[in-house]
Amino acid sequence: MAAETKVQKVPDPNSAKYKLDAIVSKHYREVQEAKDRGEKIGWCASNFPQEIFQTLGIKVCYPENQAAAISARGAGEKMCEISESNGYSNDICAYARISLAYMEVKDAPEQNMPQPDFMLCCNNICNTMMKWYENIAKELSIPMILIDIPFNPDYKVSPAQVEYVKGQFLDAIKQLEEITGKVWSDEKFKEVMAISNRTSRAWLDATAYTKYKPSPLNGFDLLNHMAVAVCARGTVDAAEAFETLVEEYSKAVVEGTSTFRGEEKHRIMFEGIACWPHLRTTATGLKSRNINMVATIYADAFGFIYDDFDGLIRSYCNVPNAMNLEHSRDMRIDIAKRTGAEGLLVHTNRSCKLWSGFMYEMSRQIGEACEIPVTSFDGDQADPRNFSAAQYETRVQGLTEIMESNKGGMM
Repeated sequence: MAAETKVQKVPDPNSAKYKLDAIVSKHYREVQEAKDRGEKIGWCASNFPQEIFQTLGIKVCYPENQAAAISARGAGEKMCEISESNGYSNDICAYARISLAYMEVKDAPEQNMPQPDFMLCCNNICNTMMKWYENIAKELSIPMILIDIPFNPDYKVSPAQVEYVKGQFLDAIKQLEEITGKVWSDEKFKEVMAISNRTSRAWLDATAYTKYKPSPLNGFDLLNHMAVAVCARGTVDAAEAFETLVEEYSKAVVEGTSTFRGEEKHRIMFEGIACWPHLRTTATGLKSRNINMVATIYADAFGFIYDDFDGLIRSYCNVPNAMNLEHSRDMRIDIAKRTGAEGLLVHTNRSCKLWSGFMYEMSRQIGEACEIPVTSFDGDQADPRNFSAAQYETRVQGLTEIMESNKGGMM
């Protein structure tokens, strides 16, 4: 009997997924090409103001994106163990451990990127990043530029904070001109800001489509597409790709289709960074119970909308990890209510102490305000050793039972 020939589906080059995947590939390729030409390239924090290096025409890559890709492709534990053998504690961020290991081994088939000539750090994510980037700069004897954006204890960003950060923006521009030999252009800066806003609006429009019932997308799609919002926000390619994504979701709503494969019986909010090494396990644990993840602040965190230079600074001062509990809580409550989330699943992330530290109290307040059940599971964004599939299954099952009870009985 002749063997059956399998026909592989050819990706549609006009689809949003094809365009978004191509942008990520192009991003790494262009950074390597710049390095090969002898240009100075940097490693950059995900919430460092990309408008600065985009205006200067400087190529950078993102250790966080790389670490997520390496861990999702199965090499997170190996890289973490390399760092730990060099004396780094297994209690620090797994992204940092993977990055510190890559600095040494300089090769990871799961996701390679060129070694840096300078580091761009912004601590509106966390202060761990400062020491992580400092160590790399010291080990490689390269400069590090830091923009200090302090945690904001108030609800709104004050004029004083804007002025404090603005001076650092301007100083960072001068330092990068000196390091790279590139020249700043105010006109180019205005153009980049306009493109960044266009991209962010399209991205936030796309993430908002989970408000429809049923949702035209599997919420886990957002975690995959988010890389483009990080690495290419100031490019026309990214803006057009996200606009295509919006068009596809709009069409899906009309046609009643969805990338969520199954019946959407329940809708939840997922809190925290994805467990990249166990993405399939976490997604399947929900899908098998007909639960769609329709709400997460993680994806929206990389959409920056502003009107001018001061507004740009306020946006970077107003990212989730830099704001107080009350503001963070209210943003999440708004997302949960807009999307009709019936439950809250919290990832207590061993790698992200800042994010997880006040999540117990915040999730309690969110649950009360939205009148939804809350459960949590232990995990890690990149170290697979800090996750128990059995615990995750138990917690999701318990959440499901409560949601079913709230709907008036077993479904």
